[in-house]
Amino acid sequence: MARPLKLRIDTAALLHNLATVAEYAPNTPRICCVKANAYGHGGIEVAQVLAAGGAEALAVAGLEEALALRKTGIKLPILALEGPFTAAELQEMAAQQIWTVIHSDQQLAWLQKAHPPQPLDIWLKVDTGMHRLGFAPQRLPNIYRQLTPLPQVARIRLMTHFACASDLANPFTAEQNARFEQATAGLVAERSLANSPAIIGWPQTHADWVRPGLMLYGISPFGQAHPAAARLKPAMQVDSAVIAVRELQAGDAVGYNHRWRATTPARIAVVAAGYGDGYPRNTENGTPALVNGQQAKVVGRVAMDMLTLDVSGIADVAVGSPVELWGTNLSVNDVAAHSGYSPYELLARIPARPERSYYAGTP
Repeated sequence: MARPLKLRIDTAALLHNLATVAEYAPNTPRICCVKANAYGHGGIEVAQVLAAGGAEALAVAGLEEALALRKTGIKLPILALEGPFTAAELQEMAAQQIWTVIHSDQQLAWLQKAHPPQPLDIWLKVDTGMHRLGFAPQRLPNIYRQLTPLPQVARIRLMTHFACASDLANPFTAEQNARFEQATAGLVAERSLANSPAIIGWPQTHADWVRPGLMLYGISPFGQAHPAAARLKPAMQVDSAVIAVRELQAGDAVGYNHRWRATTPARIAVVAAGYGDGYPRNTENGTPALVNGQQAKVVGRVAMDMLTLDVSGIADVAVGSPVELWGTNLSVNDVAAHSGYSPYELLARIPARPERSYYAGTP
């Protein structure tokens, strides 16, 4: 019999969330982020669903992820967000019609010397305050003028990335937007600024293209309660089962390093899931999980293949009882709040070991 840990992806939820993006940013094309294995959901499978569901473009980190999608027959534009890592990659990007970000002087020099098989679609990235990738705003007009006449450049678009959009009280997003508008004034090019939190919370940044990521997977991009969270549907369901039940006496400890010790008699359920499956090892005592649909709490150190739950107050817990680690009834945000990780990381760090299955609305 197979190990009971199951990772199921609801394709109907993905399409619902894709449509929700269109509700927040109507008539604005969507570049859907499927990098990092589609945030752990399965890059190829998710890309195929989104492409069939009307996404206008996809985004990945680099050429390798883009080529993996092209090999499956996906024809949509694919944007390589980190651009080329070598001059030679520009040749393949052109051959495969992959849009590429240009964010550094090195990449700019490669592009200016390139002789690709066909002209490239370029996205010039402006650093408006994230201070990771991109050209200083005051340099953008000159770089734009340098690239416009080049035969190896088909089309130039402009983009930036927000540092604090998930904090709706932080004025820095508006400041970044103003810097971008000033830097791009007078340049004839489509623009893209808005990530998931900006799509929902900063409509003035929608511009010509939006770049949804986390919200596509049904996860709120905000750290606090927000009405948008109720409109999104989690696409990932992570379930397992109880594989052992132990009765502890007051003073008994459980797991490595005895990180948790019972102060009263307690009933402990052992669950087939651990950090080898992507569940965070440093999860705090008290992190919620659902057993038989009722809330239990993680106790003790999460191991590679197992974790332990205090189910003292839950009736009828036995070997085989169902466990929801996150999904429809328990948000990954709630688990993230107890783990020291963001929901982005919890999703993206899930390894290949849990087999992913796909269904449309009914498991």
